[in-house]
Amino acid sequence: MPAQTTASLASSANARSTRANTPARHNRTNIRRSLLGVSGVSAITRSVLCAFAARSLSSRATTTTVVAAAVSGGHCRAMSATTEIATNPLTSKFSRETGYFPPFESIKPEHVAPGIRALLAESEQKLESLEKTATPTWDGVMAPLEELTDRLGVAWGAVKHLKSVRDNEELRTAVDEVQPERVKLSLRISQSEALYKAIKSLREDEAQWSGLSNAQKRAVDAELKDFELGGVGLTGDAKEEFNAIQQKMSSISTTFSNNLLDATKAYMKVVTSKDDVDGLPPSALAAAAAAARDRGGHPEATAESGPWALTLDMPVYLPVMQHLKKRELREEVYRASITRASKPAEGKEGAVAGEDGVLKNGDNTPLILETLRLRKRKAALLGYDDHCSVSMAKKMATPETAFDLLEDLRVKSMSYASKELEDLKEYAKANGGPDDLKHWDMPFWAERLREAQYSFTEEDLRPYLPLPAVLDGLFSLLNKLFDIEVKPTTQNLEKPHPDVQIFDVFRDGAVIAHFYLDPYARPAEKRGGAWMDEVFARSSLFGSEPGTCRLPVAHMVCNQTPPVDGKPSLMTFREVETLFHEAGHAFQHMLTKVDCGLCSGIRNVEWDAVELPSQFMENWCYHRATLMSFAKHYETGEPLPDDLFDKIVAARTFRAGSMMMRQLHFATVDLSLHSAAHFDPESGDASKIFELEQKVAEKTCVVMPLPEDRFLCGFAHIFAGGYSAGYFSYKWAEVLSADAFGAFEEAGLEDDEAVKSTGRLFADTVMGLGGSLPPMEVFTKFRGREPTTDALLRHSGLVAASA
Repeated sequence: MPAQTTASLASSANARSTRANTPARHNRTNIRRSLLGVSGVSAITRSVLCAFAARSLSSRATTTTVVAAAVSGGHCRAMSATTEIATNPLTSKFSRETGYFPPFESIKPEHVAPGIRALLAESEQKLESLEKTATPTWDGVMAPLEELTDRLGVAWGAVKHLKSVRDNEELRTAVDEVQPERVKLSLRISQSEALYKAIKSLREDEAQWSGLSNAQKRAVDAELKDFELGGVGLTGDAKEEFNAIQQKMSSISTTFSNNLLDATKAYMKVVTSKDDVDGLPPSALAAAAAAARDRGGHPEATAESGPWALTLDMPVYLPVMQHLKKRELREEVYRASITRASKPAEGKEGAVAGEDGVLKNGDNTPLILETLRLRKRKAALLGYDDHCSVSMAKKMATPETAFDLLEDLRVKSMSYASKELEDLKEYAKANGGPDDLKHWDMPFWAERLREAQYSFTEEDLRPYLPLPAVLDGLFSLLNKLFDIEVKPTTQNLEKPHPDVQIFDVFRDGAVIAHFYLDPYARPAEKRGGAWMDEVFARSSLFGSEPGTCRLPVAHMVCNQTPPVDGKPSLMTFREVETLFHEAGHAFQHMLTKVDCGLCSGIRNVEWDAVELPSQFMENWCYHRATLMSFAKHYETGEPLPDDLFDKIVAARTFRAGSMMMRQLHFATVDLSLHSAAHFDPESGDASKIFELEQKVAEKTCVVMPLPEDRFLCGFAHIFAGGYSAGYFSYKWAEVLSADAFGAFEEAGLEDDEAVKSTGRLFADTVMGLGGSLPPMEVFTKFRGREPTTDALLRHSGLVAASA
C-alpha cells in the first residue's frame, strides 16, 4: 500500500480502537442486526457473509402462547394452544442435550409465525426483567444481553437459511408475516435506555473495566456503539421516524432479494436446434438439458439431443457467454441478465404497495431509490452527513481512505485494462470476429484468447476436479496449516436439504466445531452466489456443563455444477476457488479461541476485514503441492499434468487489469451512491441513479456500460445485504490477504515445516482472535508490521504499472 494510503489506513484503524467513548464506530455481527435481518449476505458474487448473529437456544420449552398472541396483536393463526407451541420444532427441538442443532427437516412454513412469535414473547419478557435488574457488571448486563435473544436468534437464522436455500411462496409469506414484529423487538432492545446506561456505567467504572478481558472490553465498546447507531439517543418524533425507517428498510431488503430471485428464475430460452448450442461444452449442455427437464417442461431433454434451456443461472449463463457461437443468442441472454428485476414482472404491472408501504411488482428500480433516500434520512437522524459515514463508523476505513484506495488501484490498473482491450480487439479481428466488439462478445473472445495463449480450457480441468477429491485436498491443506482434522459427522442431524453434507472439526482428537456444506446449484429454490453464515458461535455462556463452551457451527453454501448423468460434480477451477474462499470464512468462525460469544468467530470483526481469511485461502489453489494433491482424473486417477498446472498459474493474471477495474467500478458506484458529495436521492428521479453509474464508468470502465444497463437492480450486495457503502472492502481486505499470503511466500512455500509453523501463527492470530481485538492489531500480530499493496499488485501482475 502506498505510504499515504498505509498511513491513513493505520491511523483510521487506530483512531477507531482508541475512541472508546465516542459515538458508535464499530461493525459487528450483533443482536440488533440479527433481528433486523438487514445484513448478510448478499449474494450475486461468491462470498456473502450473513450477519444474523444466530445464537443457540436454551433448553426450556416455551409456554408463552398467550403472550405471543398479545405481542402479535392476536393474529397467531395456527398452533395457538400451549401444547402446540411445545411441539413446534422452532421452540421444542433446541436444547443443550441435542447440541442446539436446528431441526431443519422438521421446520415447515406453518411453524414459522407461531414459533417465532412465541420466542419473541419470551425475549420480550427477558428484556423487561433485565431492564429492571441490570447492574453495571459483566454478569449483571452483558452476559444476560447475550442470552436474551440467543434462542430467538438461532431459530430465526434457521428460518432465514431455509428461505435462502429452499425458497417457496408459503415460506416467504410466513417470513413476511412476522418480520415487522421481529424488527420491533430489535428496535426495542437497541433503544433500551436502561441497558445502555448500565453498559455505559460498566465502561466508566475503572475497577470493573480493568477486570475484563480484551474480548469483553471489545464487546462492551461494540455494544455501546451499536446502541448509539440503533437510535438509543433519539426521542419523540425522531425516534418514531427512525423506527419506521428501519421497518420499511427491512421490508424493502427482503422484497429486493425476492424480486431478483424471481427475475432470475423467470428467464428461460428453450432451444431445439444444435446450431443454437454450438460451442457449448458438454457440462453446459448437460446443465441446460437438466434445466429444460426440471423447469422447462421437457422431461425428454438430454445433453446430446436437447431441448436445452438457456437460463441466467451461473452453471448455464457463464458458458453461454464464454462459448456459445451464436452471437444473437449471446446478446439476448446478456441483455436479460443486465436488466433483471428492472421492470414490473409479468402479471404484476398493476400491483400497489402493501401494508408495509413497499411496492412488490418485481421492479427493483423504485426500491433502490427509496433505499437510498431512507439511508440518507436515517444518517441525518443519527447526526451523520450521509450513509457512507454511518457505514464507515463500523469499519477500519474512513470515507476518505476508502476512496483513496480505490483511486490508487484505479490509476495503477487502468493502463493494463486499456492494453488488454486493444489486444482483445486485435485478436478477435484477426480470427474472424466483429470489428466492433460488443459487451456480449467480450467474454466469448476473451475465452478464445485465453485458450490461444495458454492452450487449455476450463473444460480441460473439470475431469481433474471432482468435488470429493477437492474436499479431501481442502481438508488436507487445513490439517497442514491449522493442525485440524475434518471428518463426516457420525451424528444423525437434520439437514436443510438432502444435498447437504455435515462435517465435524477436530483438534488434538477433540471436536471443536461443525459445519454444513451445501455445494450445488438449485435454481428453482436456492438463491445465487456463494456464502458462509453462522448457525451459532462459540460461547462460554451456553456450554453443556460449567467450564465448557458451546462449539461453533457454520454453513458453507456454494452454487456449483451438480452431479449430472451419473458423474460426480466436476468443478470448474473458479468453483474450486469459491469453495476455498467460503472455507476461509467458515474456518475463521470455527477455529476461534475466544470464549466470549459476543466477539468469537466472525462476530465483531470489522466488515472491511472479514474477507481477509477467505481471500487468503484462494491463494492455495495456485500452490503446486496443494492443487496436485487432489487434482486427479475422476475416472483414471491420473494426476493433473505438470504443464497444465503451469498454464493455470500463468493464466492467473490473464486480463487482471480488466478484472480489477470491474471491481473498482462496482465499489466506486457503491460509495458514490451513498455519499452526499456525489448523489442526492431526494430528487425522486430514479434515472439519476443510472446516470451516476455512467458517470463513474467514465473513469473506471474501458468499455462504457450500455445505456439500458440496469445491473444495479441486481446488486443485492448493497441493496439486500451487508455491503452498502462497503463493497470496497473486498479490495481493502484483498490488500490484507495478499500481504498475509506473502508471509508464506517469504517463509518458503515448498518448505512444509515453514508452511506449518507460519500456518499455526495464522491460526492463532487471524483465525483464532477474530473480533476480540481490532483487525489492524490482529494483522500486525501475524505479520509483524502493517500491510502494503506490494503483494496484491504482484499477485495481480500489475507491478510494472506501479513502478
